[in-house]
This record gives sequence, C-alpha cells and structure tokens, in this order.
Amino acid sequence: MVSKRRLSKSEDKESLTEDASKARKQPLSKKTKKSHIPNAVEENDSVFVKLLKTSGVILKTGESQNQLAVDQIIFQKKLFQTLRKHPSYPKIIEEFVSGLESYIEDQDSFRNCLLSCERPQDQEASMGTSYSKSLIKLLLGIDILQVRLCWEEGGDYQMTSDGINMPRLIISQLKWLDRVVDGKDLSTKIMQLISIAPEYLQHDFITSLPEILGDSQHADVGKELSALLMENTSLTVPILDVLASLRLDPNLLSKVRQLMMGKLLSVRLDDLPVIIKFILHSITATDALEVISELREKLDLQHCILPSRLQASQSKLKSKGRTSYLGNEESSGQDCVILLFDVIKSAIRYEKIISEAWIKAIENIDSVSEHKIFDLAMLLIIYSTNTQTKKYIERVLRSKIRSGCIQEQLLQGTFYIHHLVLKDVCPSILLLAQSLFHSLDQSIISFGSLLYKYAFKFFDTYCQQEVVGALVTHICSGNEAEVDTALDALLELILLNPSVMRLNAVFVKGILDYLDNMSPQQIRKLFYILSTLAFSKQHEASSHIQDDMHLVVRKQLSSTIFKYKLVGIIGAVTMAGIMATDRSRSNLTQGRTDLSNDQCTQVTTLLQLVHSCSVQSPRASALYYDEFANLIQGGKLAPKVLEWVEQTVFNDFQDAFVVDFCVPEGDFSFPVKALYGLEECNTGDGIVINLLPLLFSQDFAEDEGRVTSQEPGQKLMSPLCLAPHFRLLRLCVERQHDGNLEEIDGLLDCPVFLTDLEPGERLKSMSAKEHSFMCSLIFLTVNWFREVVNAFCQQTSPEMKGKVLTRLKHIVELQKILEKYLAVTPDYVPPLANFDLETLDVTPHSSTAGSAKIRKKGKIGRKRKADGSKTSSPDTLSKEDNSECDPTPSDKSQLNKEFPGKEEKMSVSLQNYHTFFRELDIEVFSILHCGLVTKFILDTEMHTEATEVVQLGPPELLFLLEDLAQKVENMLIPPVTRRVPFLKNKGSRDVGFSHLRQRSSQEIAHCVVQLLTPMCNHLENIHNYFQCLATENHGVVDGPGVQVQEYCIMSSCYQRLLQIFHGLFAWSGFFEPKNHNLLYSALEVLTSRLKQREHEQPLEELLRWVRLHISKCCPKKLLGMPLSCFLTASLARQFLCRVWPSGEKEKNNISNDQLHSLLCIYLEHTGSVLKAIEEIAGVGVPELINSPKDASASTFPTLTRHTFVIFFRVMMAELEKTVRGLQAGTAADSQQIHEEKLLYWNMAVRDFSVLINLIKVFDSRPVLHVCLKYGRLFVEAFLKQCMPLLDFSFRKHREDVLSLLETFQLDTRLLHHLCGHSKIHQDMRLTKHVPLLKKTLELLVCRVKAMLILNNCREAFWLGNLKNRDLQGEEIISQNSQESIADENEEDKSSQVSKSKITEDGEEDEASAEEKEQDSDESCDDSE
Repeated sequence: MVSKRRLSKSEDKESLTEDASKARKQPLSKKTKKSHIPNAVEENDSVFVKLLKTSGVILKTGESQNQLAVDQIIFQKKLFQTLRKHPSYPKIIEEFVSGLESYIEDQDSFRNCLLSCERPQDQEASMGTSYSKSLIKLLLGIDILQVRLCWEEGGDYQMTSDGINMPRLIISQLKWLDRVVDGKDLSTKIMQLISIAPEYLQHDFITSLPEILGDSQHADVGKELSALLMENTSLTVPILDVLASLRLDPNLLSKVRQLMMGKLLSVRLDDLPVIIKFILHSITATDALEVISELREKLDLQHCILPSRLQASQSKLKSKGRTSYLGNEESSGQDCVILLFDVIKSAIRYEKIISEAWIKAIENIDSVSEHKIFDLAMLLIIYSTNTQTKKYIERVLRSKIRSGCIQEQLLQGTFYIHHLVLKDVCPSILLLAQSLFHSLDQSIISFGSLLYKYAFKFFDTYCQQEVVGALVTHICSGNEAEVDTALDALLELILLNPSVMRLNAVFVKGILDYLDNMSPQQIRKLFYILSTLAFSKQHEASSHIQDDMHLVVRKQLSSTIFKYKLVGIIGAVTMAGIMATDRSRSNLTQGRTDLSNDQCTQVTTLLQLVHSCSVQSPRASALYYDEFANLIQGGKLAPKVLEWVEQTVFNDFQDAFVVDFCVPEGDFSFPVKALYGLEECNTGDGIVINLLPLLFSQDFAEDEGRVTSQEPGQKLMSPLCLAPHFRLLRLCVERQHDGNLEEIDGLLDCPVFLTDLEPGERLKSMSAKEHSFMCSLIFLTVNWFREVVNAFCQQTSPEMKGKVLTRLKHIVELQKILEKYLAVTPDYVPPLANFDLETLDVTPHSSTAGSAKIRKKGKIGRKRKADGSKTSSPDTLSKEDNSECDPTPSDKSQLNKEFPGKEEKMSVSLQNYHTFFRELDIEVFSILHCGLVTKFILDTEMHTEATEVVQLGPPELLFLLEDLAQKVENMLIPPVTRRVPFLKNKGSRDVGFSHLRQRSSQEIAHCVVQLLTPMCNHLENIHNYFQCLATENHGVVDGPGVQVQEYCIMSSCYQRLLQIFHGLFAWSGFFEPKNHNLLYSALEVLTSRLKQREHEQPLEELLRWVRLHISKCCPKKLLGMPLSCFLTASLARQFLCRVWPSGEKEKNNISNDQLHSLLCIYLEHTGSVLKAIEEIAGVGVPELINSPKDASASTFPTLTRHTFVIFFRVMMAELEKTVRGLQAGTAADSQQIHEEKLLYWNMAVRDFSVLINLIKVFDSRPVLHVCLKYGRLFVEAFLKQCMPLLDFSFRKHREDVLSLLETFQLDTRLLHHLCGHSKIHQDMRLTKHVPLLKKTLELLVCRVKAMLILNNCREAFWLGNLKNRDLQGEEIISQNSQESIADENEEDKSSQVSKSKITEDGEEDEASAEEKEQDSDESCDDSE
C-alpha cells in the first residue's frame, strides 16, 4: 500500500512528541514493577522469555532497548518454527501470549516492547541495516500470533514520563504490516476503538487507517467513516483526508461530496483546504463540469480575509519589505487561502479533466455580474500550472474581454485579494500579457496593459523589473497598436510609482536606439516619459538620463534630414515642457520650488536652439510652431516662460506676415488685391495678411525653396508657416489673458493679399505653373481661415460669432473654387498643412482627364472609387475613398442617375486632400449651437449703421458635420488593428488628426454629447425638409422640381448626422463604469425630444424613447444609413417590411451590406429566433416563389430573388448560432426542463428542414455553399447538444424522439445528395466542404447507434442500401459497368432506426442515412 500525501495536521512524525501536559493529568493504568537494575537482562523462567531468548531477542529492564541478536526475518522464522514444533502446540501459544501480557504489565517493559530493538555492537557493522522493528511488530509479523495480539485497552495509556504518546505508539505497530491475517476483524476492532476513544485521539487513529488496512477493507471502513462524518462534524478534516486516500465506490464519494458541498458555506476556513482536496479528488469525467460549476458558485474567497488584514497587507505592499510577508505576524486566514490554492494547483496539474472543467465552467458564465474575482484568479493559476490549456484560456479570456464580462475593476480586485498567490505565477502572468498584446483587438491589448500595470503595482522588485523590460520589448516590436499601448502603460507606471520607475529608467532609455521605427506621436510619448523621469525631481540618478537626452536632441536637430530633425524638434519641445512645468499644478513635481532664473534660462536657451536649427527649413519651423502650440495648449508652462514666448512670437509674427493696407509694389504675375475683408478699410488704413507676395517670392524666385528678402531688415518667411505661427500666437495670448483675444482680434477682420480667384474663361489659358500657384494660394488661404475659425470660435459676442460664420462661408466658397483648379491640375501636390510626417511622399489622389471621360461614358461610382483607391497614397484614408458615406462621389453618382441632364463636370473630391487642410479644433463645433446671429455694421463714429442677420447655412453645416464625423470615427470607433509590414509608412490613420490625438477618447465623447442637442435640432429640421418636399411633389422626393444642389446637401447632412450618432453610441468606452453617467446624459438628451425629462429613468426606458425618436426621424429615402446602434428587432422588422425605393429598377438596387446588417439585428434581438426564421422561410419565401420574376415577397418586400441568398445565409447562420448556444442538459435536470429542450430542438430541426429543402428551388452556387457550410455546423451542434438530451429522454418521450430523428434523417439525406451534386459538377468551392460534412454525418450514424444501445434497443439499428442522387432525387448513373455499380451499391451502406422494431408496428423511422466516406469517394471516382 502506498499512502497518499495528506493535509491533516496529525502526521506520524509528530506523533511521538505530543504535548505532555495532558498526560500529566491522566493516571497510568498499568501497574509498575519494582525498579530493576538499569541495562540488566530480564531473567524469567516463563515460556515467553525463554522462547524469545532462544529465537534471538534479549529483553532488557529499565529504559534500555530490547536487543535483537539475529536478523529480523531469522528471528520470526525461528520463533514460528519453535512454536509450531513445540510438543504442546497449540497450547504453547496461549502460554506465550499469557507470558507477554504479564510482561507488559510493567510500564517500562511495555514501552521497550513498542520501541525498536537495538543491535549488538559487534553485529552492527556486519548487518545490512541498523534499523530494527519493535518486538511487538516482529511478533505481529508471525501469522499464528497476529490474531491473538489485540489491545482493546490501548486507549487507557497516555504519556510516559519521557513524553512518548503510548496510544499513538501502539497504533503505529499496526502500520505497514507485511501481511494481515484477518483484515476484516482488525478493521472492526479499530473502528470500535475509534468509537470509544477520546476526541483528541480519534483524529490520530482515523488518519492511521490507510497505513493499517488492506484494499479489501476500504469499502467497509469508508461507509463507517461516512456515517461517522454525519454524526460528528468535528472529525470532518481527518475523515475526508482518509477518504481521499482510500479506494472507494464512486457513488459513496459522490454522496459524501454532496454532503460537503452543502456545508461549504459554513465550514471553518482552516478546514477548507482539506474539503476542497476531497471534492476535487472525487471528481469523475462525467460530473466534472457540474461539480466545478457548483464549487465556483459556493466558494468565495473574497471575504475570507478580514478588512483589517487587507489594510495591513496593503501597507506592507507599499513598503520595501514586501518579500517577507509570510512571517509570524501574518494572518492565518491568508495562510489558509495560500494552502487552498496549493491544493487546487496540485489537482489541476495532475488531473486534466479538472482544469478543463474549470475553464469550461467559467466560459459558460454569461452575466457580467456573475463573474467573480476567484474566477479570474483561477484562470491565471491554471494558465501557469497546466501548459496544455494555455491556448484555451487565452481564447476564453479574449471572448470575455470583448463581451465586457471581465473588466478592469474585476482584475484590480483579483490582484488586490490574491496578490500573494499570484506573485508565485508572475512569469506566467507576464507571458499571458505578452500574448494579449499581440492581439488585433484594442480592448484585448488594453487588458494586457492592465496585467502589466497591476503586476508592477502588487509584486516585488524583480517582477517590476520584468514588467518594465517586457513593455520596452513591446515598444520596440514595430506594431503600432502594441507600441502605443505599451507607451501609455509606461506612463501609467510612472504616475503610479515614480521612485521605482527611476530605478528602471536605464531600460526605458534604451528605446532611444529604436526611434526610426516610431511615429511622431509615439516619439512624443517617449520623450514625455523620459523627460518626466529625468526632470520631474532633482535626483542624482536622473542626471545620466538628462545628459543622454540632451545629446540625442542636439544630434537630431543638427541633421539635415527632416526625419531626424523631426525627432529633435519633438524631443526638445517636450523636454522644455517638462523643465518649464508650472510647479503649482503638477503632481509629479511636488516638493520643488518655483522655476528659478537659471532654469528659465535653460528652457529659453533650448527653445532658441530649436528655433535656430529649424529656421532654414519652412517645414521644420512650422513643426516647431505646432509642437510648441500643443505644449502651451496643455496649460502647464510656468508664467515666466509663457511671458517670454508671447513677446517673442508676437513680434516675429507681426514682422513676417502682417503689413499695412497698401498694395505692394513688385513684378507679380497676378494683380494683387486685398480680398475677404470683413470691414471697410481705406488704403493706408488697417492691416493685411501678406500672403500672395510671400508665396510669389517663394515660387517664382530664382533660387526656389530659399527664403529671400525684399527689403533690408525685413523678415520674409515662408507662407507655409502662416497658420502654425498664428496658432502659437493665439494660444499664447489666450493663455496669458484667460481666453480674451482683443489683442489680436484685428486678424479676424483683416483681408488677405490675393488675386481674383474665380477662374472664369482664363482657366484654360493659364500655364501649369500658374495653375499650381493658384492652387497653393487657395490652399494657404483656406488654412489661414481655418486657423482663424479655430481661434475665435469660442468668443461670445454676437459680432464675433457673425464674423466666424462669415469665415466659414468663405472657406466653403474657396473650396468650390479650389475644386475647379484641381480638376485641371492632375499632378499637383499641395503645400503641407500637417507637419509631423516622417516622409514627404504624401500625395493626394486627383482625377485625370481620362477618368472624366470614363465618367461621361457612364462608368461612374464604384469604378472611379476603385481607381482612386489604387493611386492614393498610404497617408490618405482609403476608407474615405471606398466608403459609402463619402458624400461627394456617392451623391454625384446618385444625381447622375436621377438627373441625367444635369451631370456635373467636376470629378475632384476634396476628401482626398483632407491631409492638406489645417485641423479644426473640437471647440469649433460649438458653432452648431448658433441660430440666427445679428451682426451690427458700425459707421466711422462707432454708431450702428445697419444690421445683418447671419446664420449657419446647409453648406456650412455639411462642412462642419463632415469634419466632426471624421473625428468621431478616428477617436471613438477603433479600427481593425493590422500589423504594419516592413518599410511601410506608419500612422496613416492619424494624419490630419495630430491635435485631436492629444485628447483622450473620453474627452471627445463628452464633447460630442454636449453637441447632441443642436444636432438633434438639425436632424429634425432636415426631416421636416424631406417631409415638406414629399408633400409638395405628391410623395415623390426626387421629382423634376427639386433643387438638385440643395437636395444633395440636405441628404449628405442627414447622412453625416446619423454617422456621428452611430460613432458615438458604438463607442466601447460606454461599457466602463466611469462612463455610465455620460451614456445616461446622452440618452436623456434624445429622450427629452419626445417627453419631459424625468429623474432616474431606467436605461431600458431611455432606450425605448430613443428608438422611437430615431424611427420617426428616418425617411424612407435614407434607409441605407448606419442605424445599427439604435435598431432592435421591432424597428429592424419595420425596415425589412418597407419598400426600399431606387431611381432605376436594377438588380442590385438594395445595399447588400445594409440588408445583411438589418436582418442580423432582427434575428439577434427578436424574442424567438426559431419563430422568426419560420415566418420568413415559411411565409415570405413561398410568396416569393409564387410571385413574378422581378417581384418581391409581399410580407417582406426586401426579399427578392436577388436578395434571397442574403436571407438564406443569415437565417442559416443564426439558426446554427442559436442551437450551438443551447446547453446539452444532464440527467439530473427536471422533467420539465427535458421536455422544454426537446420541444426547442423539434422546432430547430423543423426550421432546418424547411431551409435545407429550399435548395431544390434556389440552387445557385452561393446558396449551395451556405448550405454545405452551415449544414455541417448544425449537424455538429446536434451531435454535441441534442444527442445527450436524447440519451436520457428516449424512454419517456419515445415518440417525440423518433419523430425528431425521422425529420432530421431526411435533412441529412438531402445533405448527402448535395455532396454528390458538388462532386458531379466538380465545383472546387463546394467540394472542399464535402469531406468534413461526410465525416460529421458518419459520426451522427455512430452516435445514434450508441444512443439506441444505451437504451437497450440495439436490434432497432440496421443497415440498408443507399444510392447516390442529385438535388432533384434523380439517381446518379456511374460511367463504369453494371457490375461495378452493383459492387459499389453493396459497399454503400446506410443506417436506419426501425420504428417497427421498437413500437411493433409497420411504421418506419430512420435515424440516419449516410454512406461511409471511403465508399463515397470510390463511387465518385467511378462516376468521374
């Protein structure tokens, strides 16, 4: 026998040194003889002493050990033979036992008999072992003596004077006997001894049972122990410990396990490890999932540790002595929790079924609230313990993270409660985080970042170093999403524990060697991290980081390659920002004094160095201005530095770009005029932006690209720096004067030196260089106005608002003019507006004359977009080229269909040039709040001369909505993360959104929520416009009297509004608890449009009113809009039941993607998926079959012969998804649950049958492909989910089961016919599904046979012949001879269930009818 390791507190090693205090209180029951001479030999004439001496044992008196003169086996053999051959045998045995009883009446003698014998000194060297058994154990090894040696009064002995526990010593004699003569009698007497022994001895006796009993006694002892367990709960731990070590009947173990499960919530924490060990030990493969599911529900360790202990542990975590947590002062409760996890680790390491069942139990949890801290801790423990389940756990975690079931709060609690347990598996946690970082889903990458964060927070110094090293590795990986998340995680670690991060700064500093592979935004983050470590606190360890950063920055600034100069500019400005941080506002610089004069000088010197190194390059200067502006916008600069910057920037801007109002003299190719002024100015009075002369000097000077000066002392900067320089100036003034821009408000009104921009008839006569010059001039003017709007959009005076609206109109007008020039300048590359680009290969897509000719021939829309996508640069958003939400191409193509006589001549979309326009700030969209603005026109004496009403028109509204939609898409809708190939330009998604990316997604979502009210106003106004339009044209919205341009603009505005709504409410951040209030605020805004706002409305009520509002504001003409955020089953059904009008009757007049989305939403959210599928397939499809060729179903007008494949694909997919989500059920479920599940499967098989038979009518290849793919998945779900239900439902619901199998058999036969059809037509797309389908059908045959055998109906399974047929039921004739056909048919078998053999009547019920795969392959070869 081999004893299993136990967790009980009584071990044999402790048994000989029990506390002697109890023994002193108990009197000795045995008589003690008179004292003997120490170490003397026992001299006695009794038969007992003589026989022992003859056999080789010399008895000693006193405390001396008995002496064994011969080998143990020789002694036993001699004594046995002496007793057996004695003349008075068997009476001699009685005399021998009597002599033993008389001898052991003396306490010392009895003790010596129980202790091991000693060897003579002269024999110790010659013997193989020095260990000898006790005399009693030697006598027990003799069969004829074993049955007579039973001590029923062993419990009366207590401690001896030398601290030996006599009862334990007596019990130890029975352990590990070589042979037990009468095991049953021995076990009976031991159990009797346990029943009468004191409680403190019962524990020891029980735990000794596995070493005493043989395997044959395990069952009887187990029953008695289980009965004792119910009577005496104080013996729970030793009994369960022993039961786990015995070979017992599984039913008995299950019974005891259920008893323990019921008491699990009330047991002491100290007993929990042993109980959990027994529960896990008693698990079998059949009940593993059920037991683990019940165990995780009842086992909640979150409350095992008292709050006071938690606070103590947290205080120790913050100290440096974190590794010495397991000391004498620690909580016993925490020790028990650690021991419990050790038990679980041992179980899952050696029992695969336990680990898999535990993962499956957690995977089956659907509700977010049901996920526990213990669940996540177990996933991490299993991940580190069982290497075979790593992929499975990663898949479960990814699924839980995507669905929002596992959130940051749960992860934080897991580390907070179980940090001591998780500390031992830190390498596995970091490995899991690394695996999650390689995901394509941003939410999963963020979760990996949280794993790093909390591992750094709760673990020791070594783990912290490993975390930093792992994050540095991710940063150097080259994956954009991975790098961004790792940089954000590093920054969080700095805020979490700056002092520890400074110790690991040397690892972070090594990233400077990998700057070539990083985008500007990532470089900005890296320098912010390094600058924070180096300059946030005066520390000697930070000096080497400062030196290295200064070296890198100066080296990069001195480079002539812009890619490296960009790194230097970004790094220097970021360093200056940290060095000049306002100490009164920063948390990282607490304890530091205000900025000294020396420090201020260092900052200004560094900034002057950047300015001097970038002044020769307009692009570098513009980047410097933008970076500095972003720094000031953060509002963290010290007042001294800000004052110096404002004075310097103000003077430089005025000298470079602002001139007096007088026409400049010079030889210009175009007449110079001051245009777009908002106030009347006389010549010589006022200021003008000197744009055209600067641009002319740059483009038409002899040395192109070099800055020239017209007058001595006058700075002539590149016009490329106009908008960035003004942005820096505006932010300086705004920061210094608390948002008041009176010092620079003249720049809002002032005109710009331009020329006549309307091309007119001279467009064709201009040269290519003049075309390019005019395009550049307009681009620069538009960008100037965009920055002006950025600057003054938040001014509150009506006059300022009116001027900002006027500037918006100017931008829209200039963009229309720009389109005309771009149409005739196909190879033109505009001047840059966003300067944090790594390379200069940013080229826009422009339409050529050839494309215009193609467009005139009618090849418009998709063809033009496809061409554009091929020629566009990587930095241009390809989605803008191919998206249906692009207003310009889609609207124009739609107009060309509806108004062919009014075809536009322009084919240029400014969406392709969005990277060459200055970025609008998010504050600009506050203009959407503006209604009618009254602007006062003053005379020379500042009296009101006239008033002018200005409002936001449709073109300006569309301009703002398009930009806002792009921002929402960029920030709130995460893209599908793709790994960036080698040498591919990175960061293309962020081009044109540099300022936006400085903000968090929460800030953007909050800003959009603030704009919901004005956007709802515009939405309702546009809805009313379409309603009035339909009324005036007798229900036709695209009649001949409609104004084409206005109609297009209003449609595009409507589309953009819905796109913004979709982007906002599809934001995954609403799932986070911290953003719940923001979600409620957004829903309340929409709800208030229909009803008065109430306090504390439930979320469901808000959603109901939101859906009602959206449905009322959605005209039929705009059904293709992205509404999936708001649609539920009822609303989606309304859209499916509407007629979707189109301009022409074309086959593809309905958007397949939108129809697919609507149908998915309808089936996913409907109350009963099976009934919905039955309605469409049983009502809508027959209507379609009986209708004319070009008609549609009357119930579902969207169902046509061309859209049938979409309906069929979605219905098959949703049906398979529904049945796959059903639980298989167990025999322990109630009868009602069995009946409900059986009824559900009957409905599912009936729907499957209806769908599968539709291929007889609709036999196109896409339909057959869907049938093969989802048909196999449905059969697999039937095998896994339904067949276990049929196993234990067959006897009670025989008729229902047979009916279900009969229906399903017909469906599988049709699938078999489909396989033959695919092979006959040799369609590779279809035949690739045939092998897997055939294999699944064969498994179904075997599984049905197993079900029948289980229910004692084996005779009902029989084989028959099955012929290969096509979809119409026609037999497939082979090309070989009739003999080969006959041989083939003999091998081609099918299995059926004979209903007559079960019910004894003539009706037939087939279980399945499928041929073997090898036979079908042979048949196919013959036919081919």
